Amino acid sequence: MASVRRIRLSRLGGKVSRWDELQFSRVAGEGETPRHRFIKGPRHLLQRVQRPLDLSTSPEKVTCTSKKSATMSFLGDKKRQASYGSDSDTAVDEDESYVQTTLAKEKPLPPITWQNWYKEINVISTLALTVVPMIAIYGCFTTKLTWQTALWSLAYYQWTGLGITAGYHRLWAHRSYNASKPLQYFLAFGGSGAVEGSIRWWARGHRAHHRYTDTDLDPYSAHKGLLYSHLLWMIVKPRRKPGVADVSDLSRNEVVLFQHRYYVPMLVFMGFVFPTLVAGFGWGDWRGGYFYAGAFRLLVVHHSTFCVNSIAHYLGEAPFDDKHTPRDHVITALLTNGEGYHNFHHQYPSDYRNAIKWHQYDPTKWFIWSMKQLGLASELKTFSSNSIAAGQYHMKLKELAAEKSKIVWPRNSDDLPVLDWDEFQDQHKNSGRKLIAVGGYIHDVGSFMKEHPGGYAIIRHRLGKDATVAFNGGTYLHSNAAHNLLAMYRVGVLRNGGRVEALLRDPPKGLGIQAETPFVHVIPEHMTGNIQHLEINKTDDLAPLVPATA
Repeated sequence: MASVRRIRLSRLGGKVSRWDELQFSRVAGEGETPRHRFIKGPRHLLQRVQRPLDLSTSPEKVTCTSKKSATMSFLGDKKRQASYGSDSDTAVDEDESYVQTTLAKEKPLPPITWQNWYKEINVISTLALTVVPMIAIYGCFTTKLTWQTALWSLAYYQWTGLGITAGYHRLWAHRSYNASKPLQYFLAFGGSGAVEGSIRWWARGHRAHHRYTDTDLDPYSAHKGLLYSHLLWMIVKPRRKPGVADVSDLSRNEVVLFQHRYYVPMLVFMGFVFPTLVAGFGWGDWRGGYFYAGAFRLLVVHHSTFCVNSIAHYLGEAPFDDKHTPRDHVITALLTNGEGYHNFHHQYPSDYRNAIKWHQYDPTKWFIWSMKQLGLASELKTFSSNSIAAGQYHMKLKELAAEKSKIVWPRNSDDLPVLDWDEFQDQHKNSGRKLIAVGGYIHDVGSFMKEHPGGYAIIRHRLGKDATVAFNGGTYLHSNAAHNLLAMYRVGVLRNGGRVEALLRDPPKGLGIQAETPFVHVIPEHMTGNIQHLEINKTDDLAPLVPATA
């Protein structure tokens, strides 16, 4: 094979032009099957790799494997602002057990100790997360807050917060809707003012978080502790690099490319300069603009977002799935601009909503919907109500199963002896037990007769008989509680359901029951209650009646 030539790719997404294809054909040889594939590397150069050729930019195949991306500060990597390098565009073929294979093959870095901790600190992120709070606290104690600055700080908080929730998160990380170019730039500039990294870096980490939730490949796994998922994952260098995550679609987005390239100047300008200029030129409050709309607002935005990674995985309920840690809670929603219904979000991540009920707090959802009404957003994705209801149903079943396991239930027919009618009569006459048949079961009600709300005589009159009709409305339509209580007195099963004497004497019309029919299989619906229709084959050896469980 001829020596491999470097072929420059398009700066927008690594698309290969016709000229590139011709050059590659010349390298591989006309009609030959290439023995190498080419991947986009630093400075947009194709590099040779010992794998089958795959120039596809399909989102299903292009993933991130850069070690450097694992430790990149959320403020941005200065070396990468100009060149759109290899942290998100390396094509790899994963095996089906990628997580287990990766964890077994790639050993974590040594644990942090008192001897090496200072070497494991991400200095840039640490400075940002400590200096900003100090500036904000100092400003609050030394600068008077005017009502104009208060309103501006609140408005700018909403803009920069929506830059993260509606932009970074729901638009670019999850592609839950389409946004026009003006709206994309609005959200990109707002997200820059939140100072949480570039869109591409943020989305790469968040997609890894969703793909590897609660594993060691999750960049901010809740299993590592509340403090870690809130702050420490940015302060301490990770022991493992995050799992691969595809952000190839963002490589073709000119707004994302623009923001990534100029992220550092945008960070400085939108984080501090712009809010200061507005307050200064607007009403002469330069200090207030810097300290309140700048530093204090930024402090609140930071921890509002961080709560999604921490509090939203600890506080609340799991109405859709409890396999992982995400939870739903209104308090988290209030803290995070509507991102608090996190259990729903992890089950339906591409839904543009976090809250599905009208009364649930989700201003980000309302913002996106409003942008659609203005023609600035389109194709808002939602999961079907049937799919959502199915998830809720399965969780309710699981909760009911857990409750059921705490209850002492009556014996079922498989655990009870089977008697025919004559054997039941013989037991009644000769065993001395107070037996009564209801719904195909034999019950020993001796211990309950004196406690019967309707009186002792009513039960005594029906001993040795089938009281199914009387129990289910003939004399009194007993409650569900009465059915459950009676079931606890089961001691045997009547073969074929037994003999319902009231129906034999006066069978209801229209049921196909003839007078003196020895066994009845059809009972009026309003009289059935919890009757069990049993088809049990006769056995030669009949076990004696068991004791009642109540």
